[in-house]
Order: sequence, then structure tokens, then C-alpha cells
Amino acid sequence: MKQQQPSPARPDRTPSGSLADIDEVIDVEQAEAALVEHYPRLVRLAYLVLPPGRSRSRRVLAAHGVVQRALPRQRSSTRALGLPGRRAGAEAAIDPGYAFVRMRVLRAALAAARPRRRLPAPPPLLPQVWGLRLCPRSGGADELALDQALSALSGPGRAAFVLRDLERLSPPEARRVLEAAGVAEPREAWDEAERAATPAGSRDRSLLESPEFDPCALRARPTDLIRRRQHGRAVLAAGAAVLVCGALLGLPGDGWGPDGAAAPPYARNAASEAALDPGKLTVTSATAWKTAARQDFAAWPARGDRVHDKALLRRALAVWARPGSGVQLSATTGTPTGPAAGPPQLLFAGVVDHAVVVLLHDGLRMVRYAEAADGEGQGEGTGAALDFARTDGAAADTASAVVVGRTQGNVRYLTAPWVKGKAALVDLTKPDAAAQPVPVGADGLTGPVPVPRPDQKCTSWPALRLGGHLLTDLGELTPARLTYGRPRRPGEVSAPEARRAWARTACELAAVRGQGVRNVNAWEFARQPLPGGAGSAAWLCTRAETWRGAGSRTLAQVQTPAPNGQPYAPGAVTARAEGGTACGPRSPRALAGVLWKAPAGQWWLLAAGSDQVRSITASGAVHGTAPGRFLTLPAKAGDNAELSGRLAGGRKVDAVG
Repeated sequence: MKQQQPSPARPDRTPSGSLADIDEVIDVEQAEAALVEHYPRLVRLAYLVLPPGRSRSRRVLAAHGVVQRALPRQRSSTRALGLPGRRAGAEAAIDPGYAFVRMRVLRAALAAARPRRRLPAPPPLLPQVWGLRLCPRSGGADELALDQALSALSGPGRAAFVLRDLERLSPPEARRVLEAAGVAEPREAWDEAERAATPAGSRDRSLLESPEFDPCALRARPTDLIRRRQHGRAVLAAGAAVLVCGALLGLPGDGWGPDGAAAPPYARNAASEAALDPGKLTVTSATAWKTAARQDFAAWPARGDRVHDKALLRRALAVWARPGSGVQLSATTGTPTGPAAGPPQLLFAGVVDHAVVVLLHDGLRMVRYAEAADGEGQGEGTGAALDFARTDGAAADTASAVVVGRTQGNVRYLTAPWVKGKAALVDLTKPDAAAQPVPVGADGLTGPVPVPRPDQKCTSWPALRLGGHLLTDLGELTPARLTYGRPRRPGEVSAPEARRAWARTACELAAVRGQGVRNVNAWEFARQPLPGGAGSAAWLCTRAETWRGAGSRTLAQVQTPAPNGQPYAPGAVTARAEGGTACGPRSPRALAGVLWKAPAGQWWLLAAGSDQVRSITASGAVHGTAPGRFLTLPAKAGDNAELSGRLAGGRKVDAVG
């Protein structure tokens, strides 16, 4: 395992060594801002990559359609899209939102360029222009020659050409983008683009930036007027039929009216009809949790001042079953967004700040429906929102709170009925600071709680202490529970050593936002004396478990003596792993190592294991074996080493990562 090199007197925190660099989450708003700002450039890119066989007018509209459909429906991960990592040097300033949208545009344009079986053409998607034929402006001889050269290239070859001449990417960067976009042979695509015979063009800019290839600067001409008149008569007849059907659907008892922002019904069966009936919602009594066999979300009573509003509940159920095009839909990783199999359970219905919120639970998922409190969210195409999160297998410690509202950097929770005591706001990065009280109403609603704002400095990380548990918001419906201790019996973050460990670990939580995290445990598995009398280093293993089981994330970090004036400086991540059982209840053991530079300037290879480890062996540039759970070997800057350990029974254990 390659070890990271530290800076003088402490382990190195290079960008590649932080859990926060595993990926980056792009919000829908960030992607929209990038799309609007760079819209002409993105449309030009799609126009150049799309197949040249279609007419220029059709290719223009197709390019606009590709870009307008590139906006994601929910927050997305750059790792899930396959984007290459952040670039260094002068190229590091690229907007990650633009890179994200550009990748989606490139994928869609390349998909359109692939050969398909002969099937009936589907109806054209938006945008559409009726009665006009739109074409880019004509260029000169150089532009015509370049267009002919591009038409002779394959789709990946055109994409490579555009990334080189329009996006100005270097060959390695362009090949990484092509590979992430699904090109099987990015090197061959680059070579094909290099072999293309193209004119020299202008000295100060690429020919690809000329008006000939600008699908946003267009000439308009009429289409076939006689055929258009014939088609218009047919459209009028069809429109009249649609109006008659719509009027019938809008009559009392059926139709769109009661369903608000829901789409039209598409199926009729007993189970789906029962799931749409607010009168059949499961409602638990206010005291059922006291005698329930298991304290989880199923034992929560229905609360809020709108639990008897049948019209509101019907809209929420209908939008859940058939979200319309104007509904803002989001779901945590691994959470299905389909309709309920039967009548769900009602947990809350009421006004929270400026929204009307309904919380529903079907045993597997928590569903939050929200609309504007002034009634603007009740119509089709308006601002209704629907959020999904998995909650299967919840227990009392993980079913103690649910997010009901987010406004202006704050979040409000609905607490479990069994939560006793006062709620308090704490800052994980300041374990010695006093907690601030947070009011909790009679209906279980908390006051506003600040949400974490991860940044490069990470000067604070708010968390909520509720009923003895420590919770933090990771951008989902259910907050993540934080614990400390051995994997099989983790405890609460209450003792001074637990608070100090989390103070130097909290900022690493930024990398698991929006990943469906259920709980995060920090475990100090070893404390190693440092050579030269430099004190001791604490070795921690931090594991984030998800609601869905898969997708856990584990990191090992070393916390050497903090510099003066920064008693809770973040530790240094030495290894990370995705999935697996390391540092979890099924495999409660750990082994990790790092290159460390002593204050006197000497480099050392440090390694430590949990108390089951009986010996540690290093191989590679630094090699040696040490009995026991600690290894200290002299090394040089830049050395790499592979670590392995032996347990009491002789079984081998590998380092984390």
C-alpha cells in the first residue's frame, strides 16, 4: 500500500489523501448555473459532436435539446458520472459544475452518434420550432473544408477534435474525459482527430469558434407552407378532442383537480387506489410507542396541525404515486422512488416555516412532500417537492429525528416521541465549548439548527445532541448518528476523549454527504509512541455505514501532536476504502501506516495495528518486521511500502485500503 508523505513534524495532508477528495457532489442549482452561463459553448460542442448526416436544421435543434436535457433531476456525484479528478496548475480553476454538465452533454451527443437498429422514430423532444427552418450562418472556404473533415470522422473522433480545438484540453486530459464519456478506445479517437486534414484557419482563434459552427446565431426561413396548412387542420381537430377529454376528467369525483401537481393516472388497481386514499392512511396513537415491541418509525404518532386535511393528504399521496413534470424530486443513493405498495403511515402534516409538509413512511422509505404554504404549490407544474430516503431496519437510536424543513442555511427536525431531555447544539470542532439549547415544541418540532458548511478551512461542524445521541445533518431526510468506540459496541460521543477525537475528524464527514449514511463510528485502535521523544500519535479508523448496507466508506487517519495554537487540528488521512468490512462489526480490526517526518528532520515509516495484531511486516523501499502491534523503521522521503500483519492465530491481515 502506498503511504502518504507528511509535512515536517506532522503527516502530509495532500489533496489526494483526504476523504473529501473521493468525489464531489454537484447540486442541481450549481449545474443549472453552469448550463445557463455556458449555454452557447455547450450547444456548439453538442452541434459539432452530433452525427453530420442529418440536415443542419435538425442538427441545430438536436444540439439545443441535448443541452437542455443535460440538467440532472437531483444532486449528483462526480464519481458516479466518472469525471476525472480536479486538475492542477493553471487548469485547476475550471468550474466543476461546467465540467459536470459538459460530460452529460458529451455523453448524450456520443450516444446519438452510435449506430442503432432501424426502429420507428419516436416523437421529437423539445425544443421545437414550428413554421421555421433554422440554420447557422454560412462560412467561408476554410469552414466548409473543416465541416467536410469533421463529417469524415467517427463520433469519438469528432469528440476528441472538439475537446482539443474548442475546449483546449491537453491529450491526457482529453483522453480521460473521453473515457469517462464512454468511449471504448480514447487513444484511438485522439489519434483519429490528429490525422484529420483541416485548414489552418485564423491565427488568433480556432475555426470551430466561427459563426459557421454557432447553433445559437441562426438564419430563419419558412418551411413548406401548403403542407403546414394541412397539418394545422389536423392539429385543430385533435386539440378539440383533447379539450373534451380534459373537461370530462376535471369533473367532480375524478380528474386532475384533487391531485395537485401529480401527473395524470396511468393505471387502475386495488392496491394503487388504496394507496391514494387519505382515509386509509395508517395512523398510530400518541401512546403506542410506549408498548411497541420495537421503537422505530412505525411507532411514531401522527403530528402536526394539518393531519385532518384530506385535500392536502390526497395531493401528497397522488404526487408520490405520479409526480408531475413540475415536481422537484430527490432521493438518496439506493432509494427507489416508485409509488407505495399500499396505504403508508402518516407521521406529520403541518406548516413548517413557509411550506406545508407531509411526512409519510411505508416501512422501507421516508417520504417528504412539501408545497408552498400560500397554496402556490397545489397546481400542475408548480413548486411542489418530493424527497425519498431509505429507513429500513431503523431502531430507536437511528429513528430519533427526521428533517422536515430547510431554509436559509438551517434545518428543522421532527423528533421521536420517546426522545427525552433538552436538545442542544454543539460544534464538533470545538469540544470544550458549551452547548447551546435548541427549543423543541410540543409537536416535536425543533427550532432552526445550522447545517454544516464544508469548506477548505472547515472552522466548524454543527451537530445536535438529542436524547443522548449525537446527530449531524448530511443533506438528507434522516440525520446521521455519530458514535465512538469499538466497532461491535460503539458508544455515545460524550467522554472527553471521544469529543477530542471527533474534533479532529469532523471535517472528513463532507465526503459522505448525500450518500445515504446511517451512522458514522470513530474508533481509536492504537496510540503509538513517536521516535525521538516527539510524543505519541493516535490511530483512528472511521467507518460510515449506509441504510442500504452497501456503499460503506472507511478511512484510517493518524493524529500526531497538534501544532501550538491548534489543539484540534484535523488529523491526516493515511488510507481509505469503499465497501468491505474493515473496521466494522464483522471485522473489528485495523492496520495502517504512514511516512512521518520528525521535528529533527528524520523520516520514519510508522505503522500500527489494533490489539489483535501480533506482528507487522513492511516490504518494498522500506522493509522490516516488528513483533507486536507497532512498527517504526527509518525511511527516506518518497519511499513506498506494503504493509501486512499477523493475528494471534497466524492469520494475515492487510492494511486498510
